[in-house]
Amino acid sequence: MLHHKKVIVGITGSIAAYKTILLVRLLVKAGAEVKVVMTPAARDFVSPLVLSTLSRNEVSIDLFREENWNNHVALGRWADLMVIAPLSCNTLSKMAAGMCDNLLLAVYLSATCPVWFAPAMDEDMWHHPSVQENLSRLQVRGHRILPVGTGELASGLTGEGRMAEPQSILDAICKHFEASMDLIGKRFLVTAGPTYEPLDPVRFIGNRSSGKMGLALGAALKRRGANVVMVLGPIQEALSFQPDELWQVQQASEMYDACVRIFPTCDGAFMTAAVADYKPAEPATRKIKKYDDALTLSLERTKDILLALGQMKKQGQVLVGFALETHDGEGFAQKKLESKNADLIVLNSLSDPGAGFGTDTNKVTIFRKAGLPVSFPVKLKSEVADDIIDVLKELSYE
Repeated sequence: MLHHKKVIVGITGSIAAYKTILLVRLLVKAGAEVKVVMTPAARDFVSPLVLSTLSRNEVSIDLFREENWNNHVALGRWADLMVIAPLSCNTLSKMAAGMCDNLLLAVYLSATCPVWFAPAMDEDMWHHPSVQENLSRLQVRGHRILPVGTGELASGLTGEGRMAEPQSILDAICKHFEASMDLIGKRFLVTAGPTYEPLDPVRFIGNRSSGKMGLALGAALKRRGANVVMVLGPIQEALSFQPDELWQVQQASEMYDACVRIFPTCDGAFMTAAVADYKPAEPATRKIKKYDDALTLSLERTKDILLALGQMKKQGQVLVGFALETHDGEGFAQKKLESKNADLIVLNSLSDPGAGFGTDTNKVTIFRKAGLPVSFPVKLKSEVADDIIDVLKELSYE
């Protein structure tokens, strides 16, 4: 089931660590190559000797051992999947804050693969607002939180907070690898962020796009095996994955040139960028000074990137556009689908709570050439990305 798959199992200081012994055994039995990384506190709950024997690899614990000082980089790049089981409250808070005071945290921060967490803690701790906020931070980064179980806890109480059972974790991992690499051999262009159209050397015309939706799509495509080319406008968000190509632009004209050049080499494009529709006709060469009179600006249209790609599109290529509207969203989305020769238009509205610029969530309706629009509830943008890809697959890659 898991032959040739490389899995890092991280263990933190929790009584539930005894379950991880079985998880390691199940993973190895399923054919995975397993390497275990423990926090120093985890040694109080489970034996490194047992884990090294079962995994058939040395267990890594100490960050500053001379022969291991840079091992976190190699491990982070080695794995196809990293699973932290159990995830203690303490390590959760450190990961959410980006701290790095042990080897497990260093490997996590260096990981280029999907990262999963199986939390384990007492019920009151599990429901504490700070714990839930930290879990949300990890999910926003595209990580997966495995559901906790309900039952008897280490405190003697009964409730939520038990670490997921090893067999259920194994089943989820097997399902992930069966379905996750469904775009191997495909190459996609993804645009993200705003464009800035200079008014003078100091000011520009732009918008509030954070680029989060485009980055989530790029990460999802990469996770599912695709070759991903990112064309990014000026964004502040950090990339959580390594694209195969990265183009950074500022203006709509630069994004147009990049997309027109890249698209013929791709199987499809996801045009999430919020490209400025207009730009100053004659940007000032010096800073515009403030006077008592009103200032009149002359604007001209920028090149329509989605339309250009729709006109270039060949048989077998797919094109996904996005529409952010404040009113009559369905009408504008349907018109855009037809006029731009797109295969999908993903509509979201500024009037929907949880959607729009800068949010970690989105609420979308997907318009397609054949069939009725498909609407989804508010979800994390990482989940929305997979929904969009799944709808596109129904059209093109069955």
